[in-house]
Amino acid sequence: MHITKQSLKDLIYKVNGAAIEVHKELGPGLLESIYHTCLIEELITRNIEFETEVKIPIRYKGKLTNQIMRCDLLIEKSLVVELKAVEYVHPVHHAQLITYMKLLKLPMGLMINFNCKNLFNEGQKTLVNELYRKLP
Repeated sequence: MHITKQSLKDLIYKVNGAAIEVHKELGPGLLESIYHTCLIEELITRNIEFETEVKIPIRYKGKLTNQIMRCDLLIEKSLVVELKAVEYVHPVHHAQLITYMKLLKLPMGLMINFNCKNLFNEGQKTLVNELYRKLP
C-alpha cells in the first residue's frame, strides 16, 4: 500500500469505527488486554489488515541491542495503534507512541484510551511526525 495523507485519514476512520464499536459493546473499566482482544476481533470482522504485538528492535549507535519494544497494533503496515485503558493518558504515553512511529519509520500513530465515557470525543488522539508532512 502506498501511504498518502488520504490513505492514513481513511485508516484512522476505519480503526476509530472499530474501536467505537468495541467501546459501545463493552464500555469503560476493563483491562487493556480485553479491549485489545476485542478490537482484534472487530478488525477481522471489518477485513482490516493488521499485525499485533509487533516487535520493534532497539538499536543504539547503530548496534542492535537485546531489547525490544512491542506496539499493540500495526494497521496495514501504515498506522501504529497504541491502546490504553487508563484514567489519564500521560505525556509519556504519547512519547511512547511517537517513539514507535520513529522506530518503524511511519508517519502517523493513533492512541486509543478505552477508559473514558465517550471514545470519539475523549478517547482517541492522532499523532503525526515529520514524515507525515512529506506525504502526498
